[in-house]
Amino acid sequence: MTRRAMGGAVRLRWGAWVVLSALLGIAGCQSAYYGALEQVGIHKREVLVDRVEEGRDAQQAAEEQFSSALEQFRAVVRVPESELSRTYDRLNDEYEESEEAARRVEGRIEAIEHVAEALFDEWEEELALYQSAEYRRLSERQLRETRARYGEMLAAMQDAADSMQPVLLSLRDNVLFLKHNLNARAIGALRGEVDGLERDVAALRERMQAAIARSDAFIAELNRQDGS
Repeated sequence: MTRRAMGGAVRLRWGAWVVLSALLGIAGCQSAYYGALEQVGIHKREVLVDRVEEGRDAQQAAEEQFSSALEQFRAVVRVPESELSRTYDRLNDEYEESEEAARRVEGRIEAIEHVAEALFDEWEEELALYQSAEYRRLSERQLRETRARYGEMLAAMQDAADSMQPVLLSLRDNVLFLKHNLNARAIGALRGEVDGLERDVAALRERMQAAIARSDAFIAELNRQDGS
């Protein structure tokens, strides 16, 4: 089955899981949660792939949103004083959307950590079930390698997420300053911030792109292990 087809199948089974979880009322218990998923044919590895994909997509969206906020900030320093109020509203909207994008990325990372921990714990526990020493050795090596690549990916994602905070703080400072100083003098002060903000956003995008690349590599590795 292709990854696209598998994704469609997972989404269909996921719909079944939503109904099942509502009936059982077990969403708060992680072990029961993943056990019930497996009862409808959704395994931890599939959930991890889907969550990493969602995390990657959230990072891509955040990268685009921060770039959009930077463009709006550049626009602020070019508008005539008569349009400052409308420009402030647009900039504030961009800041709030950037803040929401950052929260989505952080939430996706947390979801990835939950399922990865459950997957690796189960994998390690099941090593003791092997009768074949050779199979056990191969599985142990694969677990170590997968954990190492996961750790690299997670570190890159967290680094990118951490780099969003200084940019958000800078955006917030400038939005607040403009809010309380809607005049030409405020615009003159903001012009001096553009270069620094551009550097911060460029560094953020570089970290985001590195994290996205590691996410893609990790997804490809999990799919290769599954033979997808």
